[in-house]
Amino acid sequence: MGRVAFVTGGTRGIGRAICERLKNDGFKVAAGYSGNEDAAKACAAELGVMVVKGNVGSFEDCGRAVEAVTAELGPIEVLVNNAGITRDGVFHKMTPEQWSEVIRVNMDSVFNMTRHVIEGMRDRSWGRVINISSINGQKGQMGQTNYSAAKAGVIGFTKALALENARKGVTVNCIAPGYIDTEMVQAVPESVLAAIIGQIPVGRLGKGEEIADMVAFLAGEHAGYVTGSTLSLNGGQYMAG
Repeated sequence: MGRVAFVTGGTRGIGRAICERLKNDGFKVAAGYSGNEDAAKACAAELGVMVVKGNVGSFEDCGRAVEAVTAELGPIEVLVNNAGITRDGVFHKMTPEQWSEVIRVNMDSVFNMTRHVIEGMRDRSWGRVINISSINGQKGQMGQTNYSAAKAGVIGFTKALALENARKGVTVNCIAPGYIDTEMVQAVPESVLAAIIGQIPVGRLGKGEEIADMVAFLAGEHAGYVTGSTLSLNGGQYMAG
């Protein structure tokens, strides 16, 4: 039987592409979601994956989600922390709510989910934690101090947790996508999107499937020597040293 994978924010966009790839690779997959019932139903029906509703910003909700997945599919062996939101605004006008909501959903969630599965991974001497950060967590972005701070925090979390768990057979890695062709990016005004693409050396947006390919590698049996890494998938837009 395939290993069990749980993908937060897994019913749309990059998360859905990850779920589809892992399912096709033989994993037993659960997709987390927070509110879009139509997307969740479509994901379950079309991909044949389990869907679990909950708020990743809540430690208790994450615990209930892990319990539900474990009861139906088995212990979670691969965790993909993908869920995220934006509440953009220049910092001198940003509200405490804009700040705290993004930190809670984009960074606190990584603790909330991982804390519930890490002991089991250590006990079984095998596990994969894959965190989805962002190019803007590496280079910053105007109007996104909250988002950039959260995504940079995910990178630091990845490195520290990798050190703690390497000898237990648990790898922890991070993917930092650039601009990916999702519904969120397509909602950007055409003139702004054209300017963004003009800054990408390969001359196009990335595809969700390209992020999923990297997740599939990191989740697999052959990635045991890769840990603590941040992999930049951004078409050359930002080349981290």
